[in-house]
Amino acid sequence: MTEKYKELLVGRYYVEHVKSIEQAGEDIADEESVGTWTDLRTTEGKPHVAKLRAEVLDTKVFNTYKDYQSGEVTIGFQTETFDMDAGITSILSMLAGNLFGLGALRNIRWQDVDFPRSIAEYFPGPKFGVEGVRKILGTDKGEFPNRPHIGTIVKPKMGLTAQEWADVAYDAAVGGVDFIKDDENLGSQAFCPIEDRTVKVLERLDQVKEETGRTVIHAVNITAKHNVMWERIEEALDNGAKCLMIDVILTGFQELAGMAADPGIKVPIHVHRTMHAAFTRNPLHGISMLPIAKIVRMAGGDQLHIGSYGQGKMDTDIDLELKLKDALLNPMYEFKQVFPTASGGLYPAKIPNLVKHGGNNVIIQAGGGIHGHPDGTEKGAMAMRQALDATLKGISLEEYAKNHAELAKALEKWGN
Repeated sequence: MTEKYKELLVGRYYVEHVKSIEQAGEDIADEESVGTWTDLRTTEGKPHVAKLRAEVLDTKVFNTYKDYQSGEVTIGFQTETFDMDAGITSILSMLAGNLFGLGALRNIRWQDVDFPRSIAEYFPGPKFGVEGVRKILGTDKGEFPNRPHIGTIVKPKMGLTAQEWADVAYDAAVGGVDFIKDDENLGSQAFCPIEDRTVKVLERLDQVKEETGRTVIHAVNITAKHNVMWERIEEALDNGAKCLMIDVILTGFQELAGMAADPGIKVPIHVHRTMHAAFTRNPLHGISMLPIAKIVRMAGGDQLHIGSYGQGKMDTDIDLELKLKDALLNPMYEFKQVFPTASGGLYPAKIPNLVKHGGNNVIIQAGGGIHGHPDGTEKGAMAMRQALDATLKGISLEEYAKNHAELAKALEKWGN
């Protein structure tokens, strides 16, 4: 990044424009700063306004068709144009604002963003990050120091009572998982109130600690409308919750930033991205997950779902997911690293490739791949840990399964 770029908030967009890519850049720069569709008498002779115009930093033409041109534009936004008391809300109003509705743009996709230090310093970043979460769980040491984490989502995602949910969590923890989370749409329904669930799960995980010496944490989903969410945060922490979970697309990024900045919240924040595919999945129009990941890191998420490196049931783009991993782990000012989380249709046979692509800094979450084991949740968790141990030891799963019945049954059910 050049020195000039470092002074700007830089957005990169894939665009299809009815005239040209160059015109696309000008249209976006006008719409999202001090211009509009026509000349303005109100800006004449006002250099203090003109200097706030967004800059077209680069354009690339990919293809020229009969009625449009496709390519990429890079726009630099002046930092003075952002209302930093409004925070991420102000940033999104420009980088992901009216430009998506411009009639001359057949398609536009926000692909990437670079935040200057002058903007980033307004945000808290993760309190714990990878290193902090490892210290809580004790995985910074042991037989395989700084190994991948195994997590689970209790299934079924809804329907279990609080006690039933806690009992399943206990089985998974005894079997060897490090991390247990609520599913994204489990809040405080009548059949499983959040306070009851939180207390009962903590009791069962304390039991696991006494029996095994291992620390396992539960991410409580506090996602709700603003006032209710903060009431749930307070209740969860008062009851001893060791981790909170937020559906960040649903609540808004500024809620996450508020949580991370709150000195009273002294536990990691697990960030779920549910609803993201409504705007990230279309490769031509919408928003890539890459800007989302960078915003989550800046806002203070400690763990973030990024996909499954081509291994799961969800739509996947391994090249993008590797970029997401880098965005969470590579240096970004003084922000701590965010733990990349893989989930969605995972089971023991997927672990070697998950570790191959994700390295040691990955949380491998299995729901059905644990609770669907022929011998139940505890054995399913054991099979996941056995698959991880085999991978870290450089032993094939087939070979390791010869002396590990739980893994053998998982491979028999779901294959290799």
